[in-house]
Amino acid sequence: MNKRILVSLLATIFLATSLGAEAQQAKKVPRIGMLCFSDCTIPTWSAFRQRLRELGYIEGQNVLSETRSADGKLERLPALAGELVHLKVSVIVTSGTRAILAAKQATSAIPIVFPIAADAVGDGLVSSLARPGGNITGFTVITPDLSGKRLEFLKDAFPKADRIAVLYNPTDGGTALDWKETQAAARAFSVTLQSVQVQHPDDFKLAFSTLTKEGEDALIVLTHTFMSVNRSRLLEFVAKSRIPAMYGEAQYVEAGGLISYGPNYVDLFRRAAVYVDKILKGAKPANLPVEQPTKFELVINLKTAKALNLIIPQSVLYRADKVIK
Repeated sequence: MNKRILVSLLATIFLATSLGAEAQQAKKVPRIGMLCFSDCTIPTWSAFRQRLRELGYIEGQNVLSETRSADGKLERLPALAGELVHLKVSVIVTSGTRAILAAKQATSAIPIVFPIAADAVGDGLVSSLARPGGNITGFTVITPDLSGKRLEFLKDAFPKADRIAVLYNPTDGGTALDWKETQAAARAFSVTLQSVQVQHPDDFKLAFSTLTKEGEDALIVLTHTFMSVNRSRLLEFVAKSRIPAMYGEAQYVEAGGLISYGPNYVDLFRRAAVYVDKILKGAKPANLPVEQPTKFELVINLKTAKALNLIIPQSVLYRADKVIK
């Protein structure tokens, strides 16, 4: 009888231990929350997921993902960030100042990684680039000489462009800084700039009217989420006005814009996946420095150049990282 009791007791202990181990293992599967301003399936987010797979994270096996999209509506971001916090995700990944701030306001405990931020320090996201502090880290797209290089490529492509309009949203700290740097670069190139500001969708009508009236030689569109949301509307106007335009993101050129120069955003999202990996393995966001882009790309759309009856010099085409024919 004692032997039977002992065997039964050992079996019970073994079963309880096994179930406990399985439950503990299930709890260890990390959940990654992805907060997207518009579409969570665009190439940048796809690159993020691909890099996670390369690092050994397989969806449904050793990692779970929770995606939330604001569908281009800024006012939805705080509630969506709150949902991810309520789900107790292991880390939140989000891009763009407004989305990052929404996540930061929603939690001070869950790590936050941003693949793209403009002025991370100026916008109050982190204490410093070297030592972010708190629960947030990532990558900033504000780099020295970026505005100057855009203006340089634009002048090389269109040497006679002496009057250049700059379309931007002044309410964003990073964009405002970009505008100041563009002004400094303009002085070096002896170029006259025309400031054209937009803050709301209704502002585009007046902005387009101003651009048409002033008859500038070229246009620079400074990068901002607000601009991206209205990209189709902007590209349509530029095509009709037949004005040479420089953008800060390749997605504009891939959608029909003329020329762009800026950080490789796909690369930044891939690097963000590496930061997520480090955090899931125990690293603290406060100890991971906010890094700057290391890859930049000049993209030119020759189809658009032909439609606008513009000739891009071979010297500029040779320097392009990608030419759409």
